[in-house]
Amino acid sequence: SSHINGDLLVGMFTEDEGKVTRYNKTGTEIQNIQRDNKGQGLYSYPHYITENINGDVCVSDNNKHAVVVVDKSGQHRFLYTGQGSGFTPYGICTDLLGHILVCDDISNTVHLLDQDGQFLSLLLTPQQGVYSPRSVCVDDENNLWVGQLTNTVTVYKYLQ
Repeated sequence: SSHINGDLLVGMFTEDEGKVTRYNKTGTEIQNIQRDNKGQGLYSYPHYITENINGDVCVSDNNKHAVVVVDKSGQHRFLYTGQGSGFTPYGICTDLLGHILVCDDISNTVHLLDQDGQFLSLLLTPQQGVYSPRSVCVDDENNLWVGQLTNTVTVYKYLQ
């Protein structure tokens, strides 16, 4: 759901393409995000979705091997495809500074991006015990929660 206004962002897909639909608190559909300004489909499998502090909708699409980000009006802003040798994103969240955090199943890492999609660092790696990260969130006390395919959740101190 949206941190900004309580709207619900829902990812949907068919065999052909995906879309993200925004619903307000009463369940009324208020926005469909599906294509870029050239008519190309933005998403294949929009499974993990979050909204950034600037209103951007950030979608982790593991079938497209990319993080797809659009602005609040649905205009495509950028695509992040990892740091080289393959990228299969899963869980995604943002922090109070507007950073984007995304799990990568291929490298067993959590990537940290700025709000314009520039890679900043690998926050977590296999050296910290990360294996097949699937979900990520930052709580109100700036703890980083990471759920893994191994049915484990690990909590890290973040933004001290």
